[in-house]
Amino acid sequence: MPANTTSRVDSSAIPDQATGILVDAINHARTAAEGAAQAAQDNAFTDAMRAMDEVRKFIGDPSKILGRTDTKHGEVAEYVEVGVRRARDFLAQSMPNATFDGVGRTAPMDYRIGGIDVQSKFINGTNNGLQHILDHLDKYKDFGKDGFYHIPKDQHAQILEILKGNTGDLSVNTVRAIKEKVELIETLTGKPFTDAVQPSVSTYAEVQLGKVDETVGHHEQDLKQQNESIKNQIRTEHEPSLGEGLKAAGSAAAVTAALTLTTKLWKKYQKEGKNVFTGDFTADDWREVGLDTAKGAVGGALAGGAIYALTNSADMAAPFASAFVTAAKGMASLAADYHAGKISLDELVDSGMFVCSEAAIVGLATIAGQTLIPVPVLGAVLGSFAGKFIASTLGKKAREVTDRMAERMNRIVSALDAEVRKALRKLEAEFNRLGDLAKAAFDLSVNTRLLETSLALARAHGVNESQLLKSVSDVDIFMNGPMNP
Repeated sequence: MPANTTSRVDSSAIPDQATGILVDAINHARTAAEGAAQAAQDNAFTDAMRAMDEVRKFIGDPSKILGRTDTKHGEVAEYVEVGVRRARDFLAQSMPNATFDGVGRTAPMDYRIGGIDVQSKFINGTNNGLQHILDHLDKYKDFGKDGFYHIPKDQHAQILEILKGNTGDLSVNTVRAIKEKVELIETLTGKPFTDAVQPSVSTYAEVQLGKVDETVGHHEQDLKQQNESIKNQIRTEHEPSLGEGLKAAGSAAAVTAALTLTTKLWKKYQKEGKNVFTGDFTADDWREVGLDTAKGAVGGALAGGAIYALTNSADMAAPFASAFVTAAKGMASLAADYHAGKISLDELVDSGMFVCSEAAIVGLATIAGQTLIPVPVLGAVLGSFAGKFIASTLGKKAREVTDRMAERMNRIVSALDAEVRKALRKLEAEFNRLGDLAKAAFDLSVNTRLLETSLALARAHGVNESQLLKSVSDVDIFMNGPMNP
């Protein structure tokens, strides 16, 4: 094998495998983060359902609910309010802010929300409900300044419509009475009506004894749907992304630059006896080392982006993707030498087999799994697999080379027994599944189109222009900016 082929493999394989380890760590971190987030959300949903179970337990025994049969809905409304609010907070992984703790059953307040006293008034008729609020304010004169009232959400909506002039079928006297009571409530509490009196989570009808069980069921169904939406959002947030791909490429550039710099400094010491730590380097030495390091960084960035694409788009294992990238880079260099007339067709094919041998070995180990490959024909299988790499990386750029490889591969395959051919077909199926993804991984225009496509999708869904990342530099600034609180 020509010496330059050996250097090609040696100089690329180690940084690419290091990049593969880095990308694999990024992928695993993302997967682990998603797993943790999904587990936390599952626990949150369990807590939310427990809160709803407490409501069901309370309404399941009407004999223990205060009031007559026609007034028990008042305390039912309180338990539904607190239970639903607690369930929603649990689902959002927030501390529940609604509670009965420290509240007497016949106290001036019925429950607290965020530490603020709340009195619930579920009275039949909007005008009647407002009168009950005024009666309560007359008895507890400071309540409206420190706390607020809950009324059925349908009655609250009706009052707001009346204040807008939309009176519906209500009589003139009823409308006037409601408006007068609203003004008096604002005067006594010193607050706007919408602050002093707020809508409950329930309508008047929803908390009646014959209806509340169905109401709780609707709330539970809503919580389930919200939970699925949150879990889907978690999945979406932890999918492979352009931003993370750029991060992988940047990290790979740094790692490769460091490896290249260290290797170059060591070679300088070995070959020329120049020790960077004792001031032996000249300006020319530093220029040489700096140029090689910069080249290494660029190559590392490309390798990092390619490996990230292959591991996430083609479902390749990171070692396999790293070996594939190494082979592709090596074959690109060999193809350039061949077209420049520096090496012959036979040298290209022979050198290509060695350049792709690492990818063939790693790929065989990754894909073959438990398939038993007889040792005497292992070389033939690896040769066939390496040939597939050569054909895949060169594509249509060198038809005579791929034709020569096809001829070799046919001879190799014909020498294999049925079991080994079966294993080989499995390997070939994996390659056919990959298609042109290896080419796409190195195609900068494809990666640019990814950004353009994501912009089009975001605009189609009505995302505000100010929130869009419209260029790679925008993505870079976003990825390197401060974390959101």
